Amino acid sequence: AFMSYKAGMTHIVRDVDRPGSKLHKKEVAEAVSVLEAPPMVVVGFVGYVETPRGLRALTTVWAGHLSEECKRRFYKAWHRSKQKAFTKYQK
Repeated sequence: AFMSYKAGMTHIVRDVDRPGSKLHKKEVAEAVSVLEAPPMVVVGFVGYVETPRGLRALTTVWAGHLSEECKRRFYKAWHRSKQKAFTKYQK
């Protein structure tokens, strides 16, 4: 799953391949949505374990190459902080 937003709609013409249908081997025009997805960068993974009450987070693995721009998003007041986030994960 990833984030995207609806940018618009258009139509396509396709052949229906459904034996037994009236439209079998005929062309049909259908409406389709156009989705836009911004570029994404993976910053970590969460490992889950199944328990009797559902999934539980077992561990989190962060990337060691996080940019300053990414780290800023985890702070409410970046300018006042010591900016020590994720320093334990870097080598």
